[in-house]
Amino acid sequence: MPELALLIVVIAAAIGFGVVNGFNDAANSVAASIGSRAISPRNGIVLAAFCDFAGAATGLAVARTIGKGILDPEIVKSLPVVTAFLIVISALVAVIIWGAVATRLGLPVSITHGFVTGLAAAGASVVGWHVVIWHVLERIGISVVAAPTLGFISGFALMVVLLWVFRRSAPAKMRVVFSRLQWLTTAFLAYSHGKNDGQMPIGVITMALVIYTGRVELWDSIPWWVIVISALAISFGTLVGGWRVIRTVGIKITALQPVHGFAVQASAATVIEIASRLGIPVSTTHCATAATMGVGATKRLSAVRWGVTRRIVLAWVLTFPICGALGWIMASLLKLVL
Repeated sequence: MPELALLIVVIAAAIGFGVVNGFNDAANSVAASIGSRAISPRNGIVLAAFCDFAGAATGLAVARTIGKGILDPEIVKSLPVVTAFLIVISALVAVIIWGAVATRLGLPVSITHGFVTGLAAAGASVVGWHVVIWHVLERIGISVVAAPTLGFISGFALMVVLLWVFRRSAPAKMRVVFSRLQWLTTAFLAYSHGKNDGQMPIGVITMALVIYTGRVELWDSIPWWVIVISALAISFGTLVGGWRVIRTVGIKITALQPVHGFAVQASAATVIEIASRLGIPVSTTHCATAATMGVGATKRLSAVRWGVTRRIVLAWVLTFPICGALGWIMASLLKLVL
């Protein structure tokens, strides 16, 4: 297959990757506001799609980590173009398959970590494990534990503070105030999601362009059209909506009032925003779901449906071996064809 045709396939798959990300991960940015009934589903989805676009078009630290921080760029540059594209396509197919299945099952999973694992495994299948930049992978691995832990703690702590500060306020008044404030936190969380997860298609497409053209300087001035189509892809996915995931995070984990939804979104968005500035890909799923658990735990431990959370955590854990295996298998099969 001609190299140009493979480049087009990579770009198309990266767009599909962004859409699936919007289906699953972006659903977390609106789940709390819809679950608390502070914002209608339609308004929440439209707001999140717009802010996801804005976030994906702002800052490129995560895009550069994804594009040239997982596999050694010098080794990738030395590979035949077809071989390098084979690795990228395998990783994209792996995460699209898993993301679509998880969304169908209503399970919020980390599309970010699914792609990273698929890319590392596909690269190892074709070149060998020495192609993987392990210290970056270790940093991402630390975030797998740190991000949900921080999400849970910050959600719990912020909720405790809010309950103390507004302990003498009438419940009806609190509902009105925090219903309005959730417009801001929904926008903030969707923006932070776009700034982190929304950067991934940008990183993938730019990596493909660097492989095809050999112009490493593209990392310093990523083409505007790459940013726009990547942002549109994740916004479209959000707009279509992963309704099953929204119901799981916003309704099934614990009962949410507007003040709870505010605490969930504000705490999760803060953790994601800090990670984005550091260029660390983290999961909106992990942060938002853990924050929901933390907020629910302030009422009482039994207020959190731990059976639901066990299924979610199991899906988080399975993301790594499933996407790794899919990436490895896809790369092995494509080696026989291309």
